[in-house]
Amino acid sequence: MLTKRAPGPELMDDLTLASDDLRQNLDELETINTWLGGYAPVLDALKRLRPSFPAGRPLRVADLGSGGGDTLRHIARWTRKNAVEAELSGIDANAFMLEYATAKSQEFPEISFQQFDIFSPEFQAEPFDVLTCSLFCHHFSDEELVTLLQQWQAQAQVAVVINDLHRHWLAYHSIKWLTRLLGGSYLVRHDAPLSVARAFRRQDWVALLARAGITRYELRWRWAFRWQLILVVNA
Repeated sequence: MLTKRAPGPELMDDLTLASDDLRQNLDELETINTWLGGYAPVLDALKRLRPSFPAGRPLRVADLGSGGGDTLRHIARWTRKNAVEAELSGIDANAFMLEYATAKSQEFPEISFQQFDIFSPEFQAEPFDVLTCSLFCHHFSDEELVTLLQQWQAQAQVAVVINDLHRHWLAYHSIKWLTRLLGGSYLVRHDAPLSVARAFRRQDWVALLARAGITRYELRWRWAFRWQLILVVNA
């Protein structure tokens, strides 16, 4: 079981999805991430990368597939606490999610949201110091990921930070049980276990990075069943 990455799609891959069910799903994902330490891989990476942050100007961070904007809000709290001036951009292709995230982030003027196709030349021309994404990579095929890894490494000025799931039988059954116990929406009950099944083992990341020609990276396992992958492009 789970020996290979499962094919998609997830319900949330539908870019036309716009409903109260999606709003509930985004709220549920923020709760689950908070309980299970889902923001720690990104915040820990920023702490490690801080010596490489540019001097004399704000740090430019883009969160790809920003969804409800919860990761960016945690990054904003971290930058404030650590006196790091930052310009934080949420990038998503779903207009409903961008509207939801904007409404939830009113207390954070350093955060803005933009609609982009991340494969487009227009997005690739956008300058950022750190590109980060959380629970985003597992939505793509291996072939798409190889292209994206190469693109992101070329685009980021400091580093790429990836936070995604570990494909493991315990994680799969645990999230299936947890979402039912919490009485979650049909979206989270369907997508959460599938997300784990579409996710990665260490050998998957090693093979993908080799195919992308990327040799300078740090790959760490984090609780609970997460991978923290840092591509350092400016050391």
